[in-house]
Amino acid sequence: MTGTTRNAAAHEAMIVPRAGMDFWLLILTLLIAGMGLIMVLSATGIMAERFWADKYFFFKKHVLFLAAGLGVMTLAAFLPRSWYVRPVYVWLLAAVGLLALTIFSPLGVQAGGARRWLSLGPVNVQPLEVAKVALVLYLASFFSRKQELIKSFHVGFLPPLCITGLLCVLLLAQPDFGGAASLLLLLFCISLVGGTRIVYLATTSFLALMAGAYLVLSSPYRFRRWFAFLDPFQDAQDMGYQLVQSLYALGSGGWLGAGLGSGKQKLFFLPAAHTDFILAVVGEELGFLGLSLVFAVLGLLLWRGVRIALQQQDLQERFVGFGMVLILALGAILNMAVVLGTVPPKGVPMPFLSYGGSSLIMSLFCIGVLLNLSRGRVGP
Repeated sequence: MTGTTRNAAAHEAMIVPRAGMDFWLLILTLLIAGMGLIMVLSATGIMAERFWADKYFFFKKHVLFLAAGLGVMTLAAFLPRSWYVRPVYVWLLAAVGLLALTIFSPLGVQAGGARRWLSLGPVNVQPLEVAKVALVLYLASFFSRKQELIKSFHVGFLPPLCITGLLCVLLLAQPDFGGAASLLLLLFCISLVGGTRIVYLATTSFLALMAGAYLVLSSPYRFRRWFAFLDPFQDAQDMGYQLVQSLYALGSGGWLGAGLGSGKQKLFFLPAAHTDFILAVVGEELGFLGLSLVFAVLGLLLWRGVRIALQQQDLQERFVGFGMVLILALGAILNMAVVLGTVPPKGVPMPFLSYGGSSLIMSLFCIGVLLNLSRGRVGP
């Protein structure tokens, strides 16, 4: 065999897809989802027993959500990825339709002054979680096809800006400012790695910030709610109440925590203890070391996801992998920021840990997509 032939054979061997799934990603996902089961049981037991006469009411529902999510993850991991990666406009139509139904149909559920949920029989669905995945799949398709024209504003940036803007308008009509902000962050990050000119991103970000500032300043109630996090103890019985209780929980946990199930803030002091503020319960019961373990597992999970995305040879699949990781990472970061009081409190669930079907199922769908990509990854 000549040197040229040997080099060609070696190159061909390098680009043959490996048939192995990333089992580290799978193990880390099951581990953090298992932590979520335990913490949901701990955070909801007393409340469920008092209001539903069943200590395991929320736990049993969360088990069903997890089973459904694992089923979705398995399908996403083994079905041909073209089945859900290619039909991006079907995803977008579904997202727009679901968001519109929350606003204009009787299926929309009114809670906390907003209509963010759809009531579908025994379950409620949050369309925002579908919108995140739909936007990522659309952006991945768009930026992979338009690389030659990506520096052009009208062709390379205006279309995804309009699509994201439509979804944000529907979210603001609910209203859901946090959801709209999360979609804009997805657009910004994917556009940044996709090659969009920085000046377009900077200008759009500035205009979005100005629009957000106007919406906040134009309403005294909204202004108080958004800026209560700067000094929550000044209004500890009203606007700052939830954050104050969260800080009490984290502060009382110490290094090792009060012990699993022994937290006090979940005893009707901390609102949304089992959903948006479940990290505060983790901090109180498992302490700094317990929170560190959660962060470490989640960090390793995200690292495996980024690694899978970088190993894709197809540009669209690389963007898809990056977008799936981004959905999980932004959700985790925003939730941590809310619980720690560094951003205004908004309804942002912690991926894999918070109680709720929509977030858990779509988070596991993201993992399924990454596992699918890992089965066909290339290179050593």
